[in-house]
Amino acid sequence: MSWIKKITPEGADGELADFYRAIGGSRGGVAEVHQVQSLNPRAMKAHLELYKSVVFARSSLSRIQRERIAVTVSAANACRYCVNHHGQALRNLHDEPEVVEALSRGEFPAALSEADATLLRWARDMTLRPADAEEAHVARLRELGFDDRAILDGTLTIGYFNFVNRLVLLLGCDLEQGYEDTCGV
Repeated sequence: MSWIKKITPEGADGELADFYRAIGGSRGGVAEVHQVQSLNPRAMKAHLELYKSVVFARSSLSRIQRERIAVTVSAANACRYCVNHHGQALRNLHDEPEVVEALSRGEFPAALSEADATLLRWARDMTLRPADAEEAHVARLRELGFDDRAILDGTLTIGYFNFVNRLVLLLGCDLEQGYEDTCGV
């Protein structure tokens, strides 16, 4: 239960009820992270549009890479809610279970390629120490084969999940029962 008032799907009417139906229909349910924003449906809608643009849009950075960044950032921020949601998304995408479990613990498994391990370490380091960002980090990612679109999308993913982690942590979102059903693919 979040620390602020929220309008549940059962208690919603009008535009919020329509929006909840759309979310629930496409994602299998309405996650707590959406419900906690119910007092400001416009922000909730913008949040969901940003999420779709960052995580689901066509990119040279794969969906699995972006979900791995989500788990890495969330583990660095100790946001168990997002670690669980996006760890489940990785499982739904058939990522290697040992990779998902290690990333969920904030570890980088040996099974990762050098490029993916570097990308995820960068995501963790930029989450914990964003003022330490240097052009050399971008150059290293390029050396490992990431193009500028991938680097931009990685940066957007890092920023987005830092935002969502703070929303969840600052408002006390609890992991909802059946959360696995809201972690669409």
